[in-house]
Amino acid sequence: MEERVGQYWHRFITRAAHNSFPKAKLELQQVKAPLGVFFRAMGGDAGLTISSCSATSHGARRSWLHRLAGTGQKVELAWRDERCLYLPHSLDVLPSQALNQDLYYWLAALATSGSLPADDWLQASQQATIKTLGAFPGLTGRYEQLVAAMLPMRPSLKSLSEAEKYQEKTIRQALCDPGSVTAGTFFDSTISPAPVYLWLHPSPPLATADLSTNEDSTVGLDEAKKIAQADERRRRGERVEMPDDKPGAPFGVRHETSLFTFAEYVKLDRSAEEDEDLSDAEKIADELDQMSLSQSQTSTTSRIKFDLDLPSAAADDLVLSEGIRYPEWDYSKQQLQADYCQLLPMLSRDAVACDLPEHLRKPCTILKRQFQQLAAFPRWHKGQFEGDRLDIEAYVDYWASLQQGQQPAEARLFSQKYPAARDLATLLLADLSLSTDAWINDEQQVIDVIRDSLYVFAESLKAAGDEFAIHGFSSCKPSHVRMHCIKNFSEVYNANIRGRIAAIKPGFYTRMGAAIRHASVLLGRQTEEKKLLLIITDGKPNDLDRYEGRYGIEDTRMAIVEARKQGLVPFCITIDSRANQYLPYLFGRQGYSWISSARQLPQKLPQLYLMLTQRLGQ
Repeated sequence: MEERVGQYWHRFITRAAHNSFPKAKLELQQVKAPLGVFFRAMGGDAGLTISSCSATSHGARRSWLHRLAGTGQKVELAWRDERCLYLPHSLDVLPSQALNQDLYYWLAALATSGSLPADDWLQASQQATIKTLGAFPGLTGRYEQLVAAMLPMRPSLKSLSEAEKYQEKTIRQALCDPGSVTAGTFFDSTISPAPVYLWLHPSPPLATADLSTNEDSTVGLDEAKKIAQADERRRRGERVEMPDDKPGAPFGVRHETSLFTFAEYVKLDRSAEEDEDLSDAEKIADELDQMSLSQSQTSTTSRIKFDLDLPSAAADDLVLSEGIRYPEWDYSKQQLQADYCQLLPMLSRDAVACDLPEHLRKPCTILKRQFQQLAAFPRWHKGQFEGDRLDIEAYVDYWASLQQGQQPAEARLFSQKYPAARDLATLLLADLSLSTDAWINDEQQVIDVIRDSLYVFAESLKAAGDEFAIHGFSSCKPSHVRMHCIKNFSEVYNANIRGRIAAIKPGFYTRMGAAIRHASVLLGRQTEEKKLLLIITDGKPNDLDRYEGRYGIEDTRMAIVEARKQGLVPFCITIDSRANQYLPYLFGRQGYSWISSARQLPQKLPQLYLMLTQRLGQ
């Protein structure tokens, strides 16, 4: 009974203390796509993605109702770093959904001016506002509406002390008339002001260490999407050393005198639990000001599979050469680091010649008939001495030359239809990282779908008579980028190649830049006029070092730019649900295709190839 009464009281007092507008609530996910276009159109860094931020403690005075309810301690404010623009997960601070939407767009525009310096937040916020309104005068009306709607939401001056009252008046003046508060104006930094939603975060929760663990989850794809959608907010964190593998509390601790809250870090090894309910963990994460993380060498059976040890030479695939050195782009220095990566061409040791799998024979038979017709499709060839029809353009040019007194050397006045020769070479580059070990359903993994796709692709292109090669890649730091040769351009597709496809398996990580550079070299050696580089992947570039995040994205983008300069046509096919956050920046809006279900990949790949070859005029 007491517990039930407590729940009723908590629900009542929390609702009473809630001073926002739930009916006007707007989720970031609802406006994320157009907001990204708006941010980049306004001059924002094209390499930044838009993500949800986490709530942080503001330290300002709270009302007695908030103190009674234990709420109002944290607030979500916008900020940015070198990787992302972080915006509130949702907004309900203004009375209408239209105003909350305008606030999202204003924050995105304000973020184009860059991050705020930490030394003088008040002056920096005013200057950012002036710069934004000066660059985009059309936002002035929207900004004034937001200020007018926001001022009544700020603390009442009657409830503040003299110092707090002066501070609040200063902030209001800066909001209404940006630039009117000069640098010499007294502003007590020891008093935390009420949050200003129209400005960027005064001290954003920059991580004290890189907390990306680079593990590849083997959780099912559907469950992974739900987890990702449930919580993708950025939180403050730190790296700590892994404690000893001794569960429980250390000796000598008197629990009755040493009571800790969950916000205090204690160096203990708390073993991972196989708990499917993540709600408690998410609530605790929301309350923590800073999370302390360490990397365990043990694996959990349900979510993480740590298998990063390189196999011995006797058990590994055959290495075809000592290694090929490739540069890597450092976007922070804006320069290529020469010979930074070592790429190892490899060949499967366990490959055994085999036939096409039974479940693929019927669809491959249908596709081969379609591609055979494509290979024999005739085209009209102009400029012939004789043919089935007159070439009107050639005849007009010939006649005009005669009228001007000129005698053309040859009278090539006819067109003739001949079977088309497809002057096209294609290299398929498949991501074989550890993430392909994830299960799609009870029967298939991602690597199984990629394997079937390679079978279907090879069978189709053999029927069309097009020149093609297939390679797979994964990596483990820049010194070990693995490039698995499945089929070279010089090889004939046969049972041996099918055996190599059957032998592919999940590898390590995804250092995509080096793999694309090597594939560009192989494809660039071909004599065909059109050269297509197809990339199949299930996630963004990553590796054990700093390749995670913006660094890897920028290096991959530079490798794609280099490939285009060589006359190649890169195109990416992905099953990553977050692909729209980074692939438009890498490949352009028309340079990639997202497949919503991994099981559709074997059917979609030949269709995409036909579409691309038609676009190339083949």
